Amino acid sequence: MADKPRMPLKLIVFTFAYIAASCVSALFEGNKEFAFYIFVMAVLIAATWTVHRRVGLSTPLLWLLSFWGLLHMVGGLVQIPASWPYNGPHAVFYSLWIVPDLLKYDQITHAYGFGITTWLCWEVLSKGLSTRYGHEIVPTTGVVVICAAAGMGFGALNEVIEFAATQLFENTNVGGYVNTSWDLVFNGFGAFAAAVVIRLRG
Repeated sequence: MADKPRMPLKLIVFTFAYIAASCVSALFEGNKEFAFYIFVMAVLIAATWTVHRRVGLSTPLLWLLSFWGLLHMVGGLVQIPASWPYNGPHAVFYSLWIVPDLLKYDQITHAYGFGITTWLCWEVLSKGLSTRYGHEIVPTTGVVVICAAAGMGFGALNEVIEFAATQLFENTNVGGYVNTSWDLVFNGFGAFAAAVVIRLRG
């Protein structure tokens, strides 16, 4: 029996280091909302580990997924100077305007994250089918569109989780309907950009 794929040790140390730091930060700040998100992160890490054990995700993808988690932790917990342009009740990176009134840190994180999720869907689909049926699949336009749609579906699930946070906690930094809609738009940008790259690389 073949050995199960393992997570790189450096990746494990890196990921758990910033998760531990985030737990300490959320605890000292009494940030119940982000404690909830850290729990969600733990679930996602466990799910990624399970998928990796089954299909053997590529090491670059695993690192990019971990970096996405770091962006999320920084976004919600790291304070920015009050003089920096931001939109929201909390002066944290998630509220930061990269380009004032045009582009936010949060939107870049959404595009990046669900682009990576689309890549994840492609690897799971291609490696899973290759393992089961013994031949590789080609990233045709139809296949990558399905992967992008799956990436956007996970993005929509993320918005459901954020909505749950607004129902569980007062004074969240989730934003309103317009913010949610822009999140979905940037999810789509990231997902279809990743689909184009996968298609072109073949």
